[in-house]
Amino acid sequence: MRRNSLFIFVLFALSCGCSTLKVMTYNVGAFGKFSEDSVPEVAAMIGETGPRAVALNELDSCNTRHDVFQAEYLARCLGGWEYSFGRAMPFAGGAYGNGVVTRDRIIKSFTIALPKGEGSEPRSCAVVETPGYVLASVHLDHISAEARVRQAGIVNERLVSEYGGSYKPVFLCGDFNDTPESLTLGVFSGDWQLLSDTSYSFSSIDPHVCIDYILVLKNMARVKPIKSEVMHKFESGDVKHASDHLPVYVKVRILSPSSGSAR
Repeated sequence: MRRNSLFIFVLFALSCGCSTLKVMTYNVGAFGKFSEDSVPEVAAMIGETGPRAVALNELDSCNTRHDVFQAEYLARCLGGWEYSFGRAMPFAGGAYGNGVVTRDRIIKSFTIALPKGEGSEPRSCAVVETPGYVLASVHLDHISAEARVRQAGIVNERLVSEYGGSYKPVFLCGDFNDTPESLTLGVFSGDWQLLSDTSYSFSSIDPHVCIDYILVLKNMARVKPIKSEVMHKFESGDVKHASDHLPVYVKVRILSPSSGSAR
């Protein structure tokens, strides 16, 4: 099975020229923090950045706040990307949660339900697998540190169980609602490598804390970080008013398992 996974991964890398891979994470605030609809603007900024896949937090799905399926709407604005939505909770006659849009074919998707913290809302982690990589989009509790640590443990356990022996790079992205030195990030320190820049990602107007991250699983895959950036300026949109978070991306080089490790 592992040999088959490696063969499929090599074919993917050769077919799409993915010796390098860029992924992005963005809490888009339901595309409505400062305007009625920032989807086209965010799509333009994603196009300017050029990732293969984007993890998204705070998406609405056909509710009274936004009567469209925002994951599908964004994918359409990107020219027909594939998409997946992981519901965190029912909301306003529809749903609310996290998602992923990707240029690549989604061959598997699932949602990890996370326990609700006291005084806050349910959370989730949306996971998609493509022929060459896995991308998980998580949004952790914003009130309780205890809940964040518990949620982080559930995400870690499930993804390590699912992909710990995989030859595909596995990226965990999203709004962790905690700082780099926190206990929440400590949960991931043994099984994951932090790839993203820890410059301030929130708020977009007055950045003062880093809470948005991209990690990679320490499995059979090997990746070498090339560049990471918290994006403060775009030609194609006003990042300060597209959402209350700033987008973050990483670019990595994908190495064959025999080429050594970036760790």
